[in-house]
Amino acid sequence: LTADQEVELALRIEKGEPRARQELAEANLRLVVSIAKRYVGRGMQFLDLIQEGNMGLMKAVEKFDYQKGFKFSTYATWWIRQAITRAIADQARTIRIPVHMVETINKLIRIQRQLLQDLGREPMPEEIGAEMDMPSDKVREILKIAQEPVSLETPIGEEDDSHLGDFIEDQEATSPADHAAYELLKEQLEGVLDTLTDREENVLRLRFGLDDGRTRTLEEVGKV
Repeated sequence: LTADQEVELALRIEKGEPRARQELAEANLRLVVSIAKRYVGRGMQFLDLIQEGNMGLMKAVEKFDYQKGFKFSTYATWWIRQAITRAIADQARTIRIPVHMVETINKLIRIQRQLLQDLGREPMPEEIGAEMDMPSDKVREILKIAQEPVSLETPIGEEDDSHLGDFIEDQEATSPADHAAYELLKEQLEGVLDTLTDREENVLRLRFGLDDGRTRTLEEVGKV
């Protein structure tokens, strides 16, 4: 989509046209697939990664502000990545996090989201640090911790009766409309696979483990 086409769709979304939301999402399906590919092999099947990425895409469609003047794809990338990494973290290994660090991470993420909204791109550590009155190297350290695979069942503090999930408000719960939109997007992905030759489809299914969750190397795929 061109910038003008994105603005046109955003205006239609503003007027409450469901079809416009769908069109903007459909135009960025390849972006979701492209980002999801980077996370293959981290414990989730490729289609599940795409599902989570689509949820992030729908959130970006909902929150996109065309008046800021930036490209939708730049803005959506952050939401897609966040949705995917959050899903991976939810089923990953457990580590202990101090309570004060959970509070700092939550504050950092809130500021990161606000700067994303204002700038239309992922903010630099220096920009986040300026808002938090914190050195940029400390911001980088916290960002690294925040991006580690962390289960919502992670014990917090010295006792084991509290978990990370208890401290996180679920502001990302999927609405019925978003769920319906995702199901439609999933059907369309299957439709795209149907347009490929049998060999092309088989290569993709094997490479990304679409059927059994086990990804294959290019060498393994080539032997099939």
